[in-house]
Amino acid sequence: MKSIRKADLQNCEEMIRHGSSSFYYAFSWLPSPQKEAVHVIYAFCRMIDDSVDEPEQSLYSIHELQALFNRLESAEGHFIWPSLRWLFSEFPGLSKDPFRRQMDGQTYDLTFTRYSTMRELEHYCYLVAGTVGEMLLPVLKGEHSDEIRHSGIALGKGMQIVNIMRDIGEDGRRGRRYIPLELLQRHHYTEEELEAGVIDDRFRALMDELRFLAEQWFATGLGDLAAYPQTSAFTVELAATFYAGIMDVIVENKYDVFTQRAYVTDEQKRDMLIGIAMRHGFTTDMLKRSVVS
Repeated sequence: MKSIRKADLQNCEEMIRHGSSSFYYAFSWLPSPQKEAVHVIYAFCRMIDDSVDEPEQSLYSIHELQALFNRLESAEGHFIWPSLRWLFSEFPGLSKDPFRRQMDGQTYDLTFTRYSTMRELEHYCYLVAGTVGEMLLPVLKGEHSDEIRHSGIALGKGMQIVNIMRDIGEDGRRGRRYIPLELLQRHHYTEEELEAGVIDDRFRALMDELRFLAEQWFATGLGDLAAYPQTSAFTVELAATFYAGIMDVIVENKYDVFTQRAYVTDEQKRDMLIGIAMRHGFTTDMLKRSVVS
């Protein structure tokens, strides 16, 4: 087993705490070392994403991350490298392949910024988010079947669709259009209207179609929870429910994803928590904890 400095894991924890309060809280219920493993996975995925979205503020480019990951045993200069070495040592069933596919997917954003078909979009969602499901399974479940791997991938893809719906305005300002041309044409809505932020019945209809797709993937992703350990099942459902709740907020915001950022409030999270905790048989003492640390 690789030794690890406590400070390195704490740095990973800080990244998820500041980057995603929802994920941080949902996975905080896990015991050690699963909880710390999720922090490391999130931290590295955050670095991958930032290397493409905010390259001027990132220590590494995506290509540098790929090169350093490929020589992980000797990589130095940042807390993520000893943390990743610890992760793969602590969870020997965890493959490096999903991490490589995640980085490959993020490189798409450097050159492939406008999607034509739903098939292209689904492939992208797998690369940048379905792979996260593959990373988490050995941590949350241990040994798993191909069927459960499929459900983990579906959950990640559902979350990515939510990201795409929420970030349409922000992505547009970056020159990216993830909404496939095929979907726009099906609803007789033009690229120019998307760029102008037109919200009408056509736009709402195409957003509802994306929501239906995300909900299908969420349903598949949560379909095998009975096969998980109780605490893992609880954390997965909590994270998924928090994320799916963003789509409700988009509707509450009258589908304005161009000038408003949809987020689930702490009060809404508490309501979700109570229902999920009771369904998983947790005691009311657990519900006294704050949703956001």
